[in-house]
Amino acid sequence: MALVAGAHVLPAYALDAIAVRLEALVIDIAPAVELHSSDSDRIQVSTVPGADGIVRRIEVRAVAPSPNGSQWAVFALANNTDEQVDRLIVAPHYRMVGSGMFWPDLGNRRIVNITASQGFRPERQNSPDADVFLITLDPGTTVTLVAELTDRKLPQLYLWEPEAFKDKVNSFTLYNGIVIGIAGLLALFLTILFVVKGSAMFPAAAALAWAVLGYIGLDFGFWAKVFGISPLAQQFWRAAGEAILAATLVVFLFAYLNLNRWHVRYAHIAAGWLVFLAALVGLALLDPAAAAGIARLSLLAVAFMGFGVVVWLAMHRYDRAVLIIPTLFLLVVWVITAGLAVSGYIGNDLVAPALLGGLVLIVMLIGFTVMQHAFAGLGAIAGTAQELERRALAVAGSGDIVWDWDVDTDRIHVSPEVEEALGLKRGALETEAAGWLDVIHPGDRDRFRATLDGVLDQRRGRIDQDFRLRAQDGHYLWFNLRARPVVGTDGEVVRCIGTLTDVTDTRTAEERLLHDAVHDNLTGLPNRELFLDRLSSALGLARADDTLKPTVLMIDLDRFKQVNTSLGMAAGDSILLTVARRLMRLMKQHDTLARLGGDHFGLVLLFERDPERITAFADTLRRTLRAPITFGDREIFITASIGMFLSDGQKRQPAEVLKDAELAMHFAKRAGGDRIEVFRPAMRTHKLDRLTIESDLRRALERSEMSVLYQPVVRLDGRKVAGFEALVRWNHPQLGTLGPDDFIGIAEETGLIVDIGLFVLDTAARQLGTWQRQVRGEPMFISVNVSSRQMLRHDLIQDLKAVLARNVVATGTLKLELTESLIMENPEYAAQMLMRIRELGAGLALDDFGTGYSSLAYLQRFPFDTIKIDQSFVRDLSRGNGKAPRPVIVRSIINLAHELGMEVVAEGAESEPAAALLSKLGCDYAQGFLFGEPMTAEEARKLIQPAAEAPPPSLLERGRLAARKPVPATPPAPAAAAPAAKSAGDPAPGAPKRAKQG
Repeated sequence: MALVAGAHVLPAYALDAIAVRLEALVIDIAPAVELHSSDSDRIQVSTVPGADGIVRRIEVRAVAPSPNGSQWAVFALANNTDEQVDRLIVAPHYRMVGSGMFWPDLGNRRIVNITASQGFRPERQNSPDADVFLITLDPGTTVTLVAELTDRKLPQLYLWEPEAFKDKVNSFTLYNGIVIGIAGLLALFLTILFVVKGSAMFPAAAALAWAVLGYIGLDFGFWAKVFGISPLAQQFWRAAGEAILAATLVVFLFAYLNLNRWHVRYAHIAAGWLVFLAALVGLALLDPAAAAGIARLSLLAVAFMGFGVVVWLAMHRYDRAVLIIPTLFLLVVWVITAGLAVSGYIGNDLVAPALLGGLVLIVMLIGFTVMQHAFAGLGAIAGTAQELERRALAVAGSGDIVWDWDVDTDRIHVSPEVEEALGLKRGALETEAAGWLDVIHPGDRDRFRATLDGVLDQRRGRIDQDFRLRAQDGHYLWFNLRARPVVGTDGEVVRCIGTLTDVTDTRTAEERLLHDAVHDNLTGLPNRELFLDRLSSALGLARADDTLKPTVLMIDLDRFKQVNTSLGMAAGDSILLTVARRLMRLMKQHDTLARLGGDHFGLVLLFERDPERITAFADTLRRTLRAPITFGDREIFITASIGMFLSDGQKRQPAEVLKDAELAMHFAKRAGGDRIEVFRPAMRTHKLDRLTIESDLRRALERSEMSVLYQPVVRLDGRKVAGFEALVRWNHPQLGTLGPDDFIGIAEETGLIVDIGLFVLDTAARQLGTWQRQVRGEPMFISVNVSSRQMLRHDLIQDLKAVLARNVVATGTLKLELTESLIMENPEYAAQMLMRIRELGAGLALDDFGTGYSSLAYLQRFPFDTIKIDQSFVRDLSRGNGKAPRPVIVRSIINLAHELGMEVVAEGAESEPAAALLSKLGCDYAQGFLFGEPMTAEEARKLIQPAAEAPPPSLLERGRLAARKPVPATPPAPAAAAPAAKSAGDPAPGAPKRAKQG
């Protein structure tokens, strides 16, 4: 049982009659209630025995039967006193305490009717927020009561002394009236403040105050009394009120912290949240409990996230956030306490009124904070009337346009002169700051936004910025804004005011000067500076995309000076304009045409890759310029010398590329003009004397200007990469990349070939060791050319021994290539040297076989393991279907080599028919541009990187494999590269007599 002295509820136990004492003002009888369900509209219960001990059985019929059955509550009251007792049975429709967090109990009418086992039926009393029944208990009686319920829920049931209940209702009515009055006055005051001061934070604060007023009025039962809202309808309004309360809190925090001005991301988050909360109102029509549970969780999230955002902004010295920290902290405490109350951890009857009063207090603190901002800017602009008048007259006299941004209302005012200049309607530019972004040029919007953002954040500084505004007809005018922020007494920027000046003419003049600085005044084409800049961009794109190969053409008009002298400057200018128009008609969108000075024109072809198409374009350009030009009554014939630079994949500077194209153009002019010359590295040798080349060559190794490229050697059976031939390049600082033709002869004569050859040998051996450790399967091989100066030196054996000691490679995979002519100069000495080289573990290849005067008798004595067929026998193999005399010679060489136990490498394979015929003739390997150009070590590594999973064999196993077979088997590498577009001379470091592929 639950007997209470005063207002304290004592526990009660079911199945026993609750003893009613005279001094107990209120008794909690909910724990002593038995809840029953019946499928029909009747229920039979056994009464609690009275003083006579007799148990009776009564049947009660439902007053409001339901198709789904009836719900009942059974309890008993005992009057053990000798006085008649009147008590009120009270079942509140709704209580915040214990209502629940998820799917909360939002209240309803609890009891339809109460039937007593004896005596008079309890009479229903008039009460808007509870089911109240008056029962009279005679002395010494025990009465069993059967209450017909609206549903299975009966959260609270109390037995009140009538006068005590009346006093309690009166006291809470007074408190509720005071709280509602304060909330109403606060909402009305904030609404009036919004009318007076139109900043966004004021309507947001007023909306929050009205939401709180509606929520507490509903909780206190005020609206039920005023509008006669039924308890069932109150479930919807209570759920909707909680969702609206959370939504208005989001709106206030968003507006107060001013997150919507520039941070579009925050605006999207807030808008999404509000849409979600608005959807909760719709959900409340279907399931108020579910909507209320989600709204309570949302209110909890808003409080904590809002407090976190405010603290973060306060740490960044945002004054508004600092001022509202105490209020948000109280809100967090309020939310936590409300959560404990609805969860049942706090059960005092005073908790709910106290929480609602605390909510009004929080709104009051918010109102004080907002009011502080409302009047903070008053008096910020100081000065006498005379000073203000003087400044106003100065602005009017200067002709500048006034620009004023009221930060609180987020409205920009501008003088009507701007709207007139832009052809806009009056007042079209008087909008919020974000509205100006629609009129500002897209290229200036981010800068304008960031400038205003910085003024608000720093609260100091000044604005001096040019931007473009769109006129009514779509064109743009330039304006210069000079403004300064005005800071209020609270330290916040309340407005930003300055002048706006039309600077369109000034900017147009500047753009014209800038255009003239990088363009030719006569033809309007880019000049040399802009041409070099665009050429640099094209070379940068080519480095990022290997498929791009920019081509540079240098065009010089032949005998233009004679025409200029005989016909005059006017004719010369007319000819230049005609030439420029003709060239522009041949260009594509991404190409660049420039006048480099005088009668020189430059052209960059960016996306044309096929050398034949490029050559055809250059020939079309040449023939186009040969068409006669009419000047007056005369026809003038102009020809042009064209120098062309084709991209070779090397990293070059724009000035270097342009210099090479000019060199090719000079060669074309020397040859008589009206022709096209493609740049070749050999052209540079005509430009520099021998002493300069020799001097630079002596310092090339010290400056790390020498590099090694690798040309693939492919096994014809399977088309897999088996090895490489090492080829040297000189990266000259002025002349660019030089091939062996340009410096090997000088190196031979000066003796520098020894150091260069050792550098190539050591670099190739080191790279070969790296590949053999990385690539699985049988080891790769690298061939290195040996010159006569190296062969005649006894130090070659020591150099080779040192290289092999420093670099661990498989036996026989580092091959030295020697020519027939070199061997036959001194065959006896050569035989001894070759045997010692073979004993050190190096492989030997006879290069250029078939072009010298070798003796087959000596050939049997030399320990060569490979013969290389010269490219002169290979190039035209595809002609004649094998019936020409050359295939007979090649077949003989291949059969001879195989009879001697040697393998054969064919040089100069540049077509698929030639490669197929070589394979048919039994040739083992081939190299040439069909299988790949000389490439860097990294490009070669990508070419040979296998996909096999088997681990690489050990060095011992590699040595055994090499001992059984001189030339290693082909590793499982990718197919060789596609054929290149061109070939160039490339003799080995020690073979200057003739050119090789490279």
